[in-house]
Amino acid sequence: MSRPTIHDVARIAGVSLSTVDRVLNDREGVRRATRARVAEAMQQLGYERNIAAANLARRRQYRLLFVLPAGGNSFMRGLEREIGARAEAWEFTAISVTTVPPFDDAALAGALQSIDPAQTDGVAVVATDSAAVRAALAALRDRGVAVVTLVSDLPSSRRQHFVGIDNVQAGRTAASLLGRFCRGRTGSIVTVAGSMLVRDHAERRLGFEQVLRQEFPDQRVLPPLEGFDDQDIVAAQLAELLARTPDVVGIYSLGAGTRGVARAMAQARPDAPSIVVHELTPHSRQALLDGTFDAVIHQDPVREISVAVSLLQSLIEGGAIDPEAARIGIEVYLRDNLP
Repeated sequence: MSRPTIHDVARIAGVSLSTVDRVLNDREGVRRATRARVAEAMQQLGYERNIAAANLARRRQYRLLFVLPAGGNSFMRGLEREIGARAEAWEFTAISVTTVPPFDDAALAGALQSIDPAQTDGVAVVATDSAAVRAALAALRDRGVAVVTLVSDLPSSRRQHFVGIDNVQAGRTAASLLGRFCRGRTGSIVTVAGSMLVRDHAERRLGFEQVLRQEFPDQRVLPPLEGFDDQDIVAAQLAELLARTPDVVGIYSLGAGTRGVARAMAQARPDAPSIVVHELTPHSRQALLDGTFDAVIHQDPVREISVAVSLLQSLIEGGAIDPEAARIGIEVYLRDNLP
């Protein structure tokens, strides 16, 4: 069965092709009742607008900006590389990347405030949780810029959608894994975070502690170490904690300090704790293979980029959004199922 066309919409609505075109492109000169008839005809026919063709006719180009944290976070650098590698894959879309110091809400707010809406139609941002960032996002929306959050959400802001995994669920998954890995070994569990300023880390910790306290009460969760995703800080903090806490049986690294965790384990005692970390990178892959890490919880960066671009395009066009299409799944890797 052939797809309905603009001619079918015009026929069902009882209007001219030019009227349908004006409605589709949100131009003036069409009465509200006529717009309603066109919209009803589109719904009745299941008409889906070919945005690429419309952009070709209008020579329209989407101008999108990704705002990512700078620094040694391997996952973020992987995102940045994937954006660059795939920037030309989207028709009528110009994509650029800017970076800001990690966990620096003032720097992030300043970067968002400096965005020129005359040059940028949509923004995908890894958010930190602060009033300044919320205000900057609200100002972008007021100036007509579409906004989605990426990896770390800010739901109390005026962002329009979030692209990323369910981080509470990810933390619960980590606890379920680590609790089983440590079963039969009563002791302490260490959590290693980047910063509690970012919602993804706070949510992962919440989900992790919920499950561990409910299902594995023999394990004691220690206060989190905040290593700011810096491998040197993480390695030093974790090595010092392990030296003075002999009953540590498990480690959950919920941020990007995994190289620091691996370094600390190189000088750990023989009865090494079980370890669950986030993001499959070359470093975490090797640590899985050599037995340093037990499991890696992963999110697909290529899918996240694709979903963010598609969402921003739809938001700019005023199109319908399917929340299920934007869902990012949680992947769990052990040494034996590495891709």
